Amino acid sequence: MIVAALYDVHGNAPGLEAILAELEDVRPEVVVFGGDLAAGALPRETIALARSVPNARYVQGNADREMVRGREGPITGWPSTQIDDDDRAFLSSLELAVVLDDVLYCHATPYDDEPFITVLTTDEVARKTIGEIVHPTVVIGHTHSQFDRQLGDLRLVNAGSVGMPYEDAPGAYWALVRDGEPELRRTGYDLEAAAERIRPTGWPIAEDWVKDNLLTVHTARDAAEFFESQR
Repeated sequence: MIVAALYDVHGNAPGLEAILAELEDVRPEVVVFGGDLAAGALPRETIALARSVPNARYVQGNADREMVRGREGPITGWPSTQIDDDDRAFLSSLELAVVLDDVLYCHATPYDDEPFITVLTTDEVARKTIGEIVHPTVVIGHTHSQFDRQLGDLRLVNAGSVGMPYEDAPGAYWALVRDGEPELRRTGYDLEAAAERIRPTGWPIAEDWVKDNLLTVHTARDAAEFFESQR
């Protein structure tokens, strides 16, 4: 089985479009959207695009829940006011975890979409955080930085972020899983064109977001140090 794991799109429809164009040649049997799909500049467009993908499965992220609740905040507040009842019902229907080919896909952990594991989390803390798992491989997202770690008998892979990566270079990050074997990928796309679509959306933080999270990005280490300081 070939599975494309697309996590943390965060309303960045141009980044998602770039990966979906690449997938026309890859032809995965399943596309797993790993949570935090729409919380960003283009929420409705991103939801519509994701829902148009054949044979897709949809995993719940913390930002998806927050959008359904209408929680205020720079990332989820304005986007939650842009979606309609059908979008909200769709976000409410997302699964906490999906298992395909003995690989488990979840946003943060199979039990909770908020705990975090970063590139700096110790093996002991990472294994305790992910919890009891019967599958040999788990693919997560949530912290927007790719990694591939072996924690005893468990392989833990972070697919990275399609729309808001914390990496060494801008782009759309994801994972391709062939017969249970994950491969980390990066897709380049026209960032300036994406910025021109995002700036006029009305998202209050659009300009700052474009500057800090699209045209340039925070590094994995910087983001991890911030996350770990909150532990």
